[in-house]
Amino acid sequence: MKLKGKVAVVTGGARGIGLSIAELFAKEGALVISADIDVPVPVAADALIERIEYRILDVASRVACKEFYDYVIDKYDTIDILVNNAGITRDSMTRKMTDEQWDKVIDVNLNGVFNLTRFIGPHMQDKMSGAIVNISSVIAESGNIGQANYSAAKAAMIGLTKTWAREFALKGAQVRVNAITPGFIMTDMLKDIPPDAMEKFAASVVLGKVGQPIDIANAALFLASSDSDFITGHVLSVNGGMRI
Repeated sequence: MKLKGKVAVVTGGARGIGLSIAELFAKEGALVISADIDVPVPVAADALIERIEYRILDVASRVACKEFYDYVIDKYDTIDILVNNAGITRDSMTRKMTDEQWDKVIDVNLNGVFNLTRFIGPHMQDKMSGAIVNISSVIAESGNIGQANYSAAKAAMIGLTKTWAREFALKGAQVRVNAITPGFIMTDMLKDIPPDAMEKFAASVVLGKVGQPIDIANAALFLASSDSDFITGHVLSVNGGMRI
């Protein structure tokens, strides 16, 4: 039980990578607040449902993030772990990208990270401990045609990670901030990709396969737990070797 007694917030926590992280954290003893723009019927195992609270949250809304933060602190008194996972795509070539496509991705994938962490990070610093895990993307490291908005937001998350690792550790606070850059992971974002394209994706990976959400959840657990007590400001690539 690596997270026994911890209170964890996971954004984008109702599906895909976020759901996998929320369930794994709950299995490891944490009380998890799983926040998402809409909350489907929980699909966690019965034993986990009582350890995962699902809350609706639009991370792009500064007001909603403050209200969410106040709610969690009022109910649980503390936040020990934050996983910034909420993200969307609105792909288009730059010459065709609309203002709405650009703004929406930046609002959710970048502003949404700041909107919540601006409250939770200082809270952790004040109590002198905590762990923040930012879920970035391999696209932040390599770029990708048709994803200028997404790559910009995910690359900026890495900059925030390194800055917050320094800021929130001031005055001796043991607040660690790290990022994960997933490669191709089998989530809803890949569900509409044709099989032949998926084969090409897998072929570009040294291990010859697409990753699963649990692969990212395991990495997040490592960075959220005491197993990584001397790691901060780090970017952990979980991509099967596609960027060796």
